[in-house]
Amino acid sequence: MKKTLVTFLTDQPALAATGAGLLTLLAAFISEYGFGYHPCEMCWWQRYPYMVAGSLFLAFASTGKTQHKSLLLLLMLIFMVNTSLAFFHVGVEEKWWEGITTCAGSAGQITLESIQNAPLIRCDEIQFSLLGISMAGYNFLIALSLTVFCGHSFLRRHRHD
Repeated sequence: MKKTLVTFLTDQPALAATGAGLLTLLAAFISEYGFGYHPCEMCWWQRYPYMVAGSLFLAFASTGKTQHKSLLLLLMLIFMVNTSLAFFHVGVEEKWWEGITTCAGSAGQITLESIQNAPLIRCDEIQFSLLGISMAGYNFLIALSLTVFCGHSFLRRHRHD
């Protein structure tokens, strides 16, 4: 099993990184729809890079170039953006700096009743933490790991080309 996983990570780094990102996105949706942890505006910001990474991978897959090192470089940059967003969010949660000052709601048909019944989710309040780390904190660790993984894989392929 270990050799198979190592081989997969070495041979298919873009697929592995994109898959990990999409699993992270799935976990975010499960926490929202399965456990009722509604995302704040900054939580939504952190979902978009995973969506972009999945779309980018599909675009490369449609041309048969998922092994191209430029895909790894682009994924690294996308995950780096997500790392920055997550770090900023953690800083807001921990009161290291002030966050955004506007409210946002979910899209859809907007009525007075939907506005009055919509949950107000503040970006500076931690809804859930595990072992003292918030969901934004875990996203920071995941996005940082994916950034480093894609960067390392890019450099390894670049040296061999």
